[in-house]
Amino acid sequence: MLYSIIKAIHIIFMVSYFAGIFYLVRLFVYYKDTDEFDEIKQKILRNQYSFMAVRLWNIITVPAGILMLLSGLVMIYLNSGLMKTPWFHLKLTFLVGLGIYHFWCWKRVRELKNLSGKLLPIPNLKLRQFNEIATFILFAVVFTVILKYAVIQYWWQLLLGFFGLIILITFIVKMVNRNKDKRTKTKN
Repeated sequence: MLYSIIKAIHIIFMVSYFAGIFYLVRLFVYYKDTDEFDEIKQKILRNQYSFMAVRLWNIITVPAGILMLLSGLVMIYLNSGLMKTPWFHLKLTFLVGLGIYHFWCWKRVRELKNLSGKLLPIPNLKLRQFNEIATFILFAVVFTVILKYAVIQYWWQLLLGFFGLIILITFIVKMVNRNKDKRTKTKN
């Protein structure tokens, strides 16, 4: 029973953490979108997006990430056999990727905090593509946990599907950005 309760807590905070990460990078995109606005509107929106990003990071994303991590460690402690399973090693590999992505997000939050309304030095398209990384990691972790040993047995089909998903989402992001650029040029 205790393990199930800890697992439920882990899932709840995983959802909270990913919600924070998804919205955080979206705020970076919105911040970057202000490059096209006049100076007064730009300053107001950039200050607001910076404020929102810092608050989201400090109040939701980091605390949820810590609780997700702690509950995950408790589950490993309660079920140490997990460390002997290949699918769990794969999950941990994806979580290392999530840690790297988390660090990248933290650096962007600090940049926004220090920019005080200035230009974010990352291209808009790059931010939109980085916005999808958390989605890919979430897909990989969830499929690994749900399919467990099938992931090892059918790894190449799943890998092919995963790369297909990455290509599809990347294509959609580029198409949406291209349409946005066309609408912007039409307005001007």
